[in-house]
Amino acid sequence: MQLLTTERYLALYNRFSPDVAAGVPIEATLDDIAAALFCTARNARLIVRKLEEERLIEWRPGLGRGNRSQIVFRKDQEAYLLEVARGQAETGDYKLAFDLLETFGQGQETRERFLDWLNGQFGYRKEAIGEEGRAMDALVFPVNQQTSTFDPAELYYAMDAQIIRQVFDRLLHYDAEGRRIVGGLAHHWTSGADATEWTFYLRKGVRFHDGRELTAADVRYTFDRLRGATSNRWLMRGVAAIETAGALVVRFRLLRPNRIFDRFVCSAAASIMQAGSGGPAETGEWRGQPSGTGPFRLAPGPACRIRLEANPDYFQGRPYLDRVDMIVMPDYCRSESFGVPADRHEDDADPYGEATDSWQNIEQLCRGSTMLSMNLRRSGPQRSERFRQAVRMILDAGDMIAEIGGDRAMPAYGFCPETSSAYEPPDFGEADIRDALLGAAYDGEPFRLSVHEKHKLDASWICERLGRWGIRTELVVPPGGICGAQDEDADGTIMNIVLAEDEVCEIETYEHESATLKRYLDPERMAWITGRIDEALAAESSDARRRIFRGIESRLREEACVVFLYHRRLNTLLHPSVRGVVRLNALGWIDFKDVWMEQAE
Repeated sequence: MQLLTTERYLALYNRFSPDVAAGVPIEATLDDIAAALFCTARNARLIVRKLEEERLIEWRPGLGRGNRSQIVFRKDQEAYLLEVARGQAETGDYKLAFDLLETFGQGQETRERFLDWLNGQFGYRKEAIGEEGRAMDALVFPVNQQTSTFDPAELYYAMDAQIIRQVFDRLLHYDAEGRRIVGGLAHHWTSGADATEWTFYLRKGVRFHDGRELTAADVRYTFDRLRGATSNRWLMRGVAAIETAGALVVRFRLLRPNRIFDRFVCSAAASIMQAGSGGPAETGEWRGQPSGTGPFRLAPGPACRIRLEANPDYFQGRPYLDRVDMIVMPDYCRSESFGVPADRHEDDADPYGEATDSWQNIEQLCRGSTMLSMNLRRSGPQRSERFRQAVRMILDAGDMIAEIGGDRAMPAYGFCPETSSAYEPPDFGEADIRDALLGAAYDGEPFRLSVHEKHKLDASWICERLGRWGIRTELVVPPGGICGAQDEDADGTIMNIVLAEDEVCEIETYEHESATLKRYLDPERMAWITGRIDEALAAESSDARRRIFRGIESRLREEACVVFLYHRRLNTLLHPSVRGVVRLNALGWIDFKDVWMEQAE
């Protein structure tokens, strides 16, 4: 049956019989049908005939003067809509299923019934397909946001990083558990005594998804492109030249010492692209379907589905999973009842409220924090340090965690949980808050807070707390969320950071083109931070670097340029059939290539 016929049936049902059960005759004329479908009376007659042929309606033409025609809808609207939506979802066209529900669904009940059914489709599957009915292992789960980019050079968000890590690979990998760097596309690397020259030796026989073999030219192309007008050009800020020394050797010459440059090339933003695949950075061109060397290839498909298919020729061994499908849920279909087998991608949700003890529970603190960032480049009450100090004293993170709960695990006083654990917070009192507001000469000017929808609960709590002290807050939650420079007209925003690569991600927090701190901190502070970062990169010990980075963090905290709020708890439940390395990575996801499924008996 053509989808157009289905849509016409549902449109007519909505027009003539939304509250009447199927099988009840309803008076209607061909002119009425033409008006409902925005077509001519002649086309309406053809449509009625088609709907009769499909046994969806019965048409009873009015015979004789004063007798009106009647239409009988044979299929119950809700049952038929669910049947069609489920069929579209089973073929992978989730977007069309969602669109049908949005257009023709009558209230929440229909959607909830569809979501209940859809929830049962998510999880780990073994499907018999292919030659000789070979079992195919698939992971299907919902996510509540679309990816922003597949271009590593423009990478910023954690979800994008997770996808890019599956599709592309890097010269080196950072082993967070072992706290060491291991080989990736490069099997060996060296640096000069003063850390201004780094040489990487590539593996032989590594192939892109389209079959072409990786060479040093691809590596040089990737980093030359990264040095251009990209969001992640901060990675190349100290690079003077990139040279190829043969087909499999690449050398970087730096302007100044960088003793952790090997950590820089571990970044997902430094993922190696095929030469020419992304276009020149100066134009911002991106040619769509990426071809990487990673464990999964990105399959084409509808925008609401992100499909990863196993790369059988992956140089570090074929993934156990054959396919990973991430279904992007529209706003009106999001539900806290979804079972999310790969991660909790929704704030304050309990994805397996009734899971049994046999499910594997994985929990860890996120390496990163949620914080309120003050815009020091915009006039407003937040330009006063005394005002910022008052806000810092008013917003007790312990109270926030106790009152809101959810995945808010512990108060934050820095970027990482270990920093917060070692920090002794001052004991502020009401007199201190009054003195700070008096010193700021605060006169009731509104504090404009712009936040992403996912932080609305935090923002509402902040507004209520500040309101107790007479601070008037204007809360703005832009439709579709905020991204990049969209919050620059605000006095403050709530931000999350995830430090997937420790020190390098901490630098990214200051230097990425879309980073809130880079856009919010005044030029004098940013110049000071940049200078301190260069000192840290030249430092010969990790302890010296750590002291410098903690010094930057301390100044931002004590001057209340940022008000640290809390560290999140990452939690996921996995089906008992899942085996392999099932810990969460630093981005809060499981690594798809490291898990496999035990055959069900």
